[in-house]
Amino acid sequence: MKNLYFKSQNWSFFLILLFSGNLLVYAQNKFETINTEDDIISIKTSENNLKIEFCTPSIVRVRISKTNKFKSNEPYMVTRYNWEKVNLKREETSDKLSYTTSKLKLEIQKSPFKLSIFDLQGNILSEDVITQDSDSKTNNIVSKKLQADEHFFGFGERMDFLDRRGKSVHLEVGRGIGKPHIIGAYNVLEANYSPVPFFMSTKGYGIFYHTSYPSDWDMGKTDPEIYSFSSQDPEVDYYFIYGPDLPNILDHYTSITGKSPMLPKFAMGLHVGTYSGGTWGHEEETSANYPVSLVEKFRQYQIPIDVLHLDSTWRMFGENGGSGATTFEWRETFKNTEQMFDSLYALNLNAVGLHVRPRFDNGKKLRLLDEAREAGYVYPEPNNKGEFVNFFDEDAVNWWWENGAMRVAEQGAMFFKTDEGSAFGRKANESDKTGPQGEEIKALHNVFPVAYAKAPFTKYQDYNGIRGMNHTREGYAGIQRYPFIWAGDWPSEWQYFEPVIKAGLNIGMSGVGYWSHNMGGFEHVADPELYIRWCQFGFFSPISHLFGMEHPNYKEPWNYGEEAQKIFKQYDDFRYSLIPYIYSTAYQNHKTGMPLMRALVLDYQEDPNVYEITDQYLFGESMMICPVVTKGAKTRVVYLPEGEWTNYWTGETFKGKQYLNVLCPIEEMPIFIKSGAIIPSQEVQQFVGEKEIDTITLDVYPGIDSEFYLYDDDGKSLDYENGKFSLTKITLESNQNSAKISINIPEGDYKIDKRNYLVRVHENFSQATLNGNSIKSENSSEENIVNFKISESDNAVLELSK
Repeated sequence: MKNLYFKSQNWSFFLILLFSGNLLVYAQNKFETINTEDDIISIKTSENNLKIEFCTPSIVRVRISKTNKFKSNEPYMVTRYNWEKVNLKREETSDKLSYTTSKLKLEIQKSPFKLSIFDLQGNILSEDVITQDSDSKTNNIVSKKLQADEHFFGFGERMDFLDRRGKSVHLEVGRGIGKPHIIGAYNVLEANYSPVPFFMSTKGYGIFYHTSYPSDWDMGKTDPEIYSFSSQDPEVDYYFIYGPDLPNILDHYTSITGKSPMLPKFAMGLHVGTYSGGTWGHEEETSANYPVSLVEKFRQYQIPIDVLHLDSTWRMFGENGGSGATTFEWRETFKNTEQMFDSLYALNLNAVGLHVRPRFDNGKKLRLLDEAREAGYVYPEPNNKGEFVNFFDEDAVNWWWENGAMRVAEQGAMFFKTDEGSAFGRKANESDKTGPQGEEIKALHNVFPVAYAKAPFTKYQDYNGIRGMNHTREGYAGIQRYPFIWAGDWPSEWQYFEPVIKAGLNIGMSGVGYWSHNMGGFEHVADPELYIRWCQFGFFSPISHLFGMEHPNYKEPWNYGEEAQKIFKQYDDFRYSLIPYIYSTAYQNHKTGMPLMRALVLDYQEDPNVYEITDQYLFGESMMICPVVTKGAKTRVVYLPEGEWTNYWTGETFKGKQYLNVLCPIEEMPIFIKSGAIIPSQEVQQFVGEKEIDTITLDVYPGIDSEFYLYDDDGKSLDYENGKFSLTKITLESNQNSAKISINIPEGDYKIDKRNYLVRVHENFSQATLNGNSIKSENSSEENIVNFKISESDNAVLELSK
């Protein structure tokens, strides 16, 4: 079994650890010796051994061990351990030692030993809290002084709160346990499908606690002047990350744990899940014809769709694990499944996938569980009763792929929906099974979902010859490398709608840019109004995913009435028109870690009014989305941050730093456009790649200077990783009386033909020139909008004046 990093360790020691921007201290701990090699400082104190590594001028890694041994580097959470040399200025006095980079200063106090971190202006970024005793004999506790106006964001896909100041949280992959589900699985306080041991502080720094153990965080709940975090991990290992702005912190964090790859361009379109006509309890109604008929109906109603997945009832529920395991054997009700895949691709779907779980099972014909046990490819459990695929073992992954997954990949499946990764070492969602137990599992449970998602992502990527895509419920630090996450199966009730939005905001501030949810909710027939409002939000989520369990409606839009179907198509068309904007924003996520769905605090870090806003967010950099989360609402209150904002529906412009009460008829989800916005769009397609796009529309909102990079590549291959893409820089310079819009020559190795642009300027101007020549505006039926057509140009300057 290839699992060296997580080999069980029986170190047992009592330790009270205290945090000072970067280091943990004892009240009696004293400095003894120091050794510096490259950018790693090794320190021996009277109590501990420490390694302090300057990864970059803004990132410092601190490791502390009671012994002189440190764990090997692991591959699941962190992808980069080798860093370029950092220039350090070293200064020493009799009682202090300091190291200064171009971004921060680390100061070591020799007795009692402690570290402090300052910015270059001398402002302390954090300060030790020194105590004499520990009230924990099992956990290593890190404590730090909490500043008066400090607020914390991140921690993964949490559904309870946005700002964690004054609150506590336990980070362990899973969900609430207990029946009925309304107090167990549907308890938003315990929903923990993708926890991430990382936060960002409004004081300009972040902490990534590099541990796979379950961890507890007290962010000022017990003592309003102290925050702490702890786990049973025998080694303390964390990264101090200086911003000072939150987007920089996210960029640095994802440089440690890995950037999200580019998904195929078609993944920006609509994803639909189906129980193939028969959810649980109705399995006999499933068939291979149902998915085909479903997609035919989408095409008939001209509702764009690109991706379909068949959920759990496609497969035979086995004799050992039932619905909670995977036989890779088709249910008998599915006839001619290869023809089903052919028909679905003939309907121009770009990808079809299948739902799986991480445990092997025996079907009627396939005995994969027996064979895997005999070959040693399940994770070991007593008496050879293991069921989980050992996704930590490359040989086991290969066996799972060749003997299970390939059976459906060869027929046409192009990705998996990987579910129930939380059941490894914890009670399963759908049964009383718990999976492997023991000390070793404490360090494996949280990272199992990452290893689980990695396997089909990489295997299908190699097999399909295009970019990978994996649809998964659970995750942990690093899961952004194998996108995408969905929020879990929340009932179609108003009380769960806003918590799902919080989940998207929190996971975005935890390094995960691609995220989705079940539009309209999952279980129960939705109130048609809730269905409409949830789907409006869903089409402005990073991934738009429609899926429900209720028989026989299944969240299909035509089953919720004519109005719901009309509005569903309206917003689906809206999303497909915005694919150039969404795809370019996905590239920003790939390069910087900035999510597609952005909590307002990411852009307005100094505005305390946004810290608790859980029902508004930026979609990309320019569109503020304001879902309506109250049943029967005719208006809703919207907060406008600093700047100027235009109501998308009415064209009215408002100053920021104020609250508005805005109308929200059922067909309108409030949307506000930021001053300076440049929003590219295109003709609506029924699927990505349906036709060549020769005209890009640019909606431009003058007011402040800005720029936008329009991203292009082939949409499928991995060539973008080698630089085969292009960026078209579009700039806006504007003042009260004039505006200048420049469309630059595309740069990069991916060649695009000259294309047309329709520039829609959302302000009245009476005169215009294009490349110095007078130009007349196109006719526009919309007030305060002037249109200019630029034909087959790759370098244009449009100058406007009043």
